[in-house]
This record gives sequence, structure tokens and C-alpha cells, in this order.
Amino acid sequence: MADKISKERRSWNMSRIRSKDMKPEMVVRRLVHGMGYRYRLHRKDLPGKPDLVFGPRRKAIFVHGCFWHQHGDPECKISRIPRSRPEYWITKLERNKDRDTCNIEALHAEGWRTLVVWECRTKDTEKLRQQIHNFLSH
Repeated sequence: MADKISKERRSWNMSRIRSKDMKPEMVVRRLVHGMGYRYRLHRKDLPGKPDLVFGPRRKAIFVHGCFWHQHGDPECKISRIPRSRPEYWITKLERNKDRDTCNIEALHAEGWRTLVVWECRTKDTEKLRQQIHNFLSH
């Protein structure tokens, strides 16, 4: 089935996607800051440039968009592959997933602990607050 959006509109939509300061990341940042934790953003010296870095704790949080990082939860509706050019998208998104895995493994090899927060999980802030608290306090 063809895409319901014109090629021009799809191109415009895709050009507006950025890697920093997206809504899910901002939700997590505000939540973590409100909990009293302080962090650094997107440290370039660490594999994968984690979204939030807690240096003295050697912990890092990645906030992953469900589509771009292909959230594997079957209930997540955001991570569906587009119907137009599926072979292109499958290849591209698989590379993203492989890169994520390599980055997380590299951080673990350097003694870091990581947490991945998925975009769809940022809607339940109380559950997210508990998850982050458990991660940072242990």
C-alpha cells in the first residue's frame, strides 16, 4: 500500500527530525532534574553520545525514539516500518539497532551502566520516575 503522504511532504517531515532536545528526551531531563540529579548532555567522548551522563556514578541514559531505534515491544505502535520502501527502512533501522547495541556494549566494557528509556514509556511519568530512581540509586 502506498504512503498517504506525498513525497514532498514526507521529505519535509523527515528534514525536521533532530537528534537532540526532542520531546521524550526533554521529559526525561525535566524528570531527572526534578528528582535532584545533575547530569551532562551528549558527552562526545563516550560511545554513542548518551543523552544524559552521570559521570561520578558511571551511569548513562539513552532516550530512544521507538521508530528510529525500533522498539521491540509488540504493543508499541510507534515502531512500525513504513509501507513505502520497506526494504530501505528495514536496512536503515537494523543498522541503527546494531549501532545501539555496539555503543551500549562499548560503554559496559568501559565500566559504565546504561539505561534505555523508550519514547512510548515517557507517557507514564510515575513509572518512569521509579525506573530512573532505581537505576541511579543502586
